[in-house]
Amino acid sequence: MIEINNITKTYWMGDVEVQALRGASFTVQDGELIAIMGPSGSGKSTLMNVLGCLDQPSSGSYKIDGEEVADLSENRLAEIRNLKIGFVFQSFNLLPKLSALQNVELPMLYAGLYSRGEREERALNALESVGLGGRVHHKPKELSGGQQQRVAIARSLVNDPAIILADEPTGNLDSKSAVEIMGIFQRLNYEHGITVVFVTHEPDVAEYTHRIVRIRDGVIAHDELVEDQKFAYLPAAQHRFSGSGEHLGRLALTET
Repeated sequence: MIEINNITKTYWMGDVEVQALRGASFTVQDGELIAIMGPSGSGKSTLMNVLGCLDQPSSGSYKIDGEEVADLSENRLAEIRNLKIGFVFQSFNLLPKLSALQNVELPMLYAGLYSRGEREERALNALESVGLGGRVHHKPKELSGGQQQRVAIARSLVNDPAIILADEPTGNLDSKSAVEIMGIFQRLNYEHGITVVFVTHEPDVAEYTHRIVRIRDGVIAHDELVEDQKFAYLPAAQHRFSGSGEHLGRLALTET
């Protein structure tokens, strides 16, 4: 799904050259759930920007699902960002004046997809899939941090992405909410086959993944399988199969 080969990224801050990436190489297979870890200034954020097609490397090769990113037009890059990749951020990035439902509808509006009724139906399905079927009309200030992050995950799902990129998705959450969020990521990965790549500073959170890629000074310092993987479950929800062949229809989390 992702193939990074010897990529570099250089920034200029005035007259100072900053080498954020210095020849990083690794791959992510279709259906993997991996964590990227590293100290501040290691190049994690730059790497995530490259993976998300938000920034181009200075040199090297980045292929996503077999396509060389450097060869793609701006329109194709925008299409990949809208349809192939779902983004989840530490700060949720929800619009405060919009309801949960309206926030989840935004990617479809930006992409110009579906009718109004179809957008609402898909947004409702996405919110139900993360256990927020009873909170669709709540605004962000009326939701807990964990619930806001669930809205953000639902928003990342509505265009049926093959990949979710998450930047510190549990960084602003308490430990109980963090486990719930990891439970959602694991369900999406195991039950739907969505490839999930996320950055975290928290070793305990990284243990819920298949693999940990450690970056230091702009290069991949270590790439290891998680031998004793943790499994997270949502203590406030029960899951069931709907029997639908639809991507979101296969998973529903119902509040108890």
